Amino acid sequence: MRAAFTPVRVALAGVVAAAAVSAFLVVDSHRIDSAPRGGDARCSDVVDRLPDEVDAGSRDWALGDGVASWGDRALVLRCGVDELQPSVNLCVSADGVDWVLDEDRMKAEGVSVLTTYGRSPAVEVTYDGPREDVGGILVELNGAVDRIPQQRRCIGASDTL
Repeated sequence: MRAAFTPVRVALAGVVAAAAVSAFLVVDSHRIDSAPRGGDARCSDVVDRLPDEVDAGSRDWALGDGVASWGDRALVLRCGVDELQPSVNLCVSADGVDWVLDEDRMKAEGVSVLTTYGRSPAVEVTYDGPREDVGGILVELNGAVDRIPQQRRCIGASDTL
């Protein structure tokens, strides 16, 4: 009769279990929550065209539909977020792409969250770094983001008078 639980088998099972848990944790640490429309073909096109480097750092390995990150997640891009309705939040145009700043999140969390305006699906960028870098980062991402056609644009008070 063979012994079912020899010390070697127990040790081997422990090593295999530890490796499986480690692999799961490594993969899970690269997961970014996809936006509701992250699987849209236009989001795949955006992600495929994103640069390998931006001011925030090198592109990270990220798992999720329509997502990318750079600089150990200092910068996270999610394509397929809900389109914005007109608002009074600050809107900036960076080389022809309009971005709306989520002022509430900047005040509450200290991060810059900007979402494209007038594009479907919309793209959201979250940056946890110096605010003065945001404009340059947006310009670096525009080559990919501007592939989504703009249907509306931001307007200011001078546009309505």
